[in-house]
Amino acid sequence: MKEKFTAIIRKYVPGSSVDYCVDLWDTYKFSFKVSKERRSKLGDYRFHKPRKQHIITVNGNLNSYGFLITYVHEVAHMIHYELKGNNQPPHGSFWKKIFRELMLPLLDVEIFPLDLLDQLKIHMKNPKASSYSDPALAKVIKKYDPDQPLFESLLEEIDVGEKFRLHGRTYEKVQKRRTRCLCREIQSGKKYLISEIAVVKKV
Repeated sequence: MKEKFTAIIRKYVPGSSVDYCVDLWDTYKFSFKVSKERRSKLGDYRFHKPRKQHIITVNGNLNSYGFLITYVHEVAHMIHYELKGNNQPPHGSFWKKIFRELMLPLLDVEIFPLDLLDQLKIHMKNPKASSYSDPALAKVIKKYDPDQPLFESLLEEIDVGEKFRLHGRTYEKVQKRRTRCLCREIQSGKKYLISEIAVVKKV
């Protein structure tokens, strides 16, 4: 089983982090699955009560750095559940402490490129519910997507007044807010708040 897990995880995380990822799996004995892309989440942890089994999934479309961060993020949830059950907020101070401790051995230039490492260190001072909930970190992670089409951009890179496509609909960027942008759908005229780190296509 260990050899099988090692062969799987090696395909998705930076090479220098493989042994650490395997050690986490070997120590905490959870079921692991690489999932298809899910728009609502990057990864997931749940406890299957009938089987008394911890289950962690991570989206397989993430680049190696995003995959590694999400993997450790979900392991932190598993440890949080074992120690506290559901008695504390899932992304509260106790989970943040666990996540920081698990990430500390990985904060090295042998694993992350320098620009991402610097931003990740800032993020780890107060981790959010998702690495992609931190626009600055998400932007740097996205730089390392190997198959990102040239015509795709983050919404924050679109100028106010420009049009873009998202999920088959055309919008105009109207106004920038803190972490979201007010946008008008062209066909209906309705306005929506869209995350500034949404991946969109310029029109």
